[in-house]
Amino acid sequence: MSDPNPNRIVGTSPLRKEGADKVRGRARYIDDLKPDGAWFGATLRSTIPRGRIESIHFATHIDWSEFVIVSARDIPGKNQIQMIIADQPCLADTVVNHCQEPILLLAHPDKHALHEALTAITIDYQPIPAVLEIEESETAQEIVWGEDNIFKQFHLEKGDVDAVWSRAAHIVTGEYKTGAQEHLYIENNGMIASFDALTGLTVWGSLQCPFYVHRSLAMVFDLPTEKVRVIQTETGGAFGGKEDYPSILAAHAGLLSRKTGRPIRMVYDRAEDLAATTKRHPSRIRHKTAVNANGKLLAMEIEIATDGGAYSTLSSTVLSRATLHATGPYVCPNVRINSRAYATNKVPSGAFRGFGAPQSIFAIERHMDQIAKTVGLSAEEIRRRNFLHDGDATATQQIMVEPVILDRLLDRALHESNYHQKRKLFAAENPGSRIQRGLGIASFFHGSGFTGSGERYLNSLAGIDVTPEGKVRVLVSSTEFGQGTNTILPQIAAEALGIGYDDVLMAPPDTSIVPNSGPTVASRTSMVVGKLIERASRQLIARFVAETSLPPLYSTKEFFAACEQYRARHNQVVSLCHYEAPPNIYWDDQKYMGEAYPAFAWAVYIAEVAVDTVTYSAEVTNFVAVQEVGRVLHPTLAGGQIEGGVAQAIGYALYEKVLYRNGDMINNQMTNYIMPTAQDIPPIQVFFEQIPFQHGAFGAKGIGELPHDGPAPAILNAIQDATGNSFCSIPLLPEEIFLGLFSHANSRETISI
Repeated sequence: MSDPNPNRIVGTSPLRKEGADKVRGRARYIDDLKPDGAWFGATLRSTIPRGRIESIHFATHIDWSEFVIVSARDIPGKNQIQMIIADQPCLADTVVNHCQEPILLLAHPDKHALHEALTAITIDYQPIPAVLEIEESETAQEIVWGEDNIFKQFHLEKGDVDAVWSRAAHIVTGEYKTGAQEHLYIENNGMIASFDALTGLTVWGSLQCPFYVHRSLAMVFDLPTEKVRVIQTETGGAFGGKEDYPSILAAHAGLLSRKTGRPIRMVYDRAEDLAATTKRHPSRIRHKTAVNANGKLLAMEIEIATDGGAYSTLSSTVLSRATLHATGPYVCPNVRINSRAYATNKVPSGAFRGFGAPQSIFAIERHMDQIAKTVGLSAEEIRRRNFLHDGDATATQQIMVEPVILDRLLDRALHESNYHQKRKLFAAENPGSRIQRGLGIASFFHGSGFTGSGERYLNSLAGIDVTPEGKVRVLVSSTEFGQGTNTILPQIAAEALGIGYDDVLMAPPDTSIVPNSGPTVASRTSMVVGKLIERASRQLIARFVAETSLPPLYSTKEFFAACEQYRARHNQVVSLCHYEAPPNIYWDDQKYMGEAYPAFAWAVYIAEVAVDTVTYSAEVTNFVAVQEVGRVLHPTLAGGQIEGGVAQAIGYALYEKVLYRNGDMINNQMTNYIMPTAQDIPPIQVFFEQIPFQHGAFGAKGIGELPHDGPAPAILNAIQDATGNSFCSIPLLPEEIFLGLFSHANSRETISI
């Protein structure tokens, strides 16, 4: 009989579906695939940030007849990569708008010959003045995109901000900056393409969103959708960096395959991947906040500016999420937010874990500590007095109808970190010590799923089928790249069907096989797509009960017997469901008001740091992460998501600085792009509070992006606690700490005279 216990599989930690193949070396990544007769492809890129292409010269010592060369003139369809706005060319034609912009593609059977060939091609440019920083772009003295250099802007207004300033006990201002960040996935971008004049184009690649790539290829090659096939290979990490860029690389490999008549392999090395692909959006965020004498927030005025690079890519949606998270998990009756994404002549910025929220949460959480200092309250108390609770409204007038337990999360974080006792200890030990220790808090939330009307527009389709061999397959375009999709979704299906986890498989991530269940982004896979799998599974059982001899309580054998009865009548066993929005979720795109997300995940993080006043290095020595993410479907994977996100955000806060020269990344090697190693990561204590969300799969909410949001402000708040100096920019390297502490010491010396 089927197990009546509803927690048989969900809530446990079965082995990853692809885990055995990975640890045994059987997993096949893109660079492991070697089609017969394949040639290698390479890209000739711009060396200047902005200019007109005047002429291209090919050195005579190379036998160019051995090579196939593709330019923009070889594109059969539109020279556009299809993203939110199709403003990015597949290949530059007459103008380049950033260093590393692709201009020509080369193919040759010998990979080593391509390097020599690339160095033998020179391009003459007529340089055009470039815009390289947000501040240059916003003056609009040089227009590099559209009419005003603005990719997107949002205005959000709640209450009457201007009426508050005169009656505020305190007005606190601050400016906060975040830098670019490289995804640094283990596996670089790579793609294989095979073009056939009759059957069309097939690509295999390391990617997140097969149907994004599919859409772009159909337009670039002017092909009907049924003649484009995209297959995700095993993918070694993504973090958003393989959401947008694979559309470009797939098109390049496809164009070379079309012209050579052969399969083409294009796999970037680390230097090219770092220099040419998207980064996290740098930001500058300004806060002006009115507070009463008791520390209650009265009004917030926030200005957000992000650097989108040369083309719009996903800047509008990144800016949207940054805007919606800018006020943090706090009640404020009067809010005004103006946000803009600006164009510059740098490599386009793109998707990255957190998707705009880490930038705005860094600003609000640093600012809350500045408010606490101004009012004379502790970092803990300023948050408690302003937390959202059940029934409160956000800046978009979204009423908190789901439980909000921020006080409970804060209490647990303080307890698990031994916060109060350690603060007393550090206060006693720090005076006169070379090592200054401190603790910092960050409280935050992250919206699960696409913003506003996004999920309705996607209208995702997902489900299951049953093979004649007696296995259930999950049918989704959601992809696995290390986060656990291939494990979580079979857990959900098995639980809903009442069968074993081993009886459920994932269908190949192939656009010719699976429906479009939307992109694997925005913390939506478990909650949104998982719910579709749960519904499709229950729908199939209901059909079996109505049309077969399946009893109300059944064994796995009886389930599969019912499958065959159903197959005999319908020729197949398949159950698909479209997305259905939870009730009472309404979003006004014009007014930018309403329910921004169906659910939020909530967290309180506490960082413990040690600052060396001789070397000026800061080290995170302990980290406590407490979060409420709905039902935890797979505790081991969930804990890993938090630990990985915290580790990545430590790099964002203290290590990872993208260095540019004339708009070009110059530290594009792992020897000089410094990221934290295992030695730099502290013990990370992960705790979950579980309040199931009824519209998520078995109560799940989003989890993957949340842990990148809070660590950076918690760390800098801790550094301020340790040193007494306020730092408002990341990454915070030792040289910045030196300058800050040196300036602070001189300021104190001047005051004491």
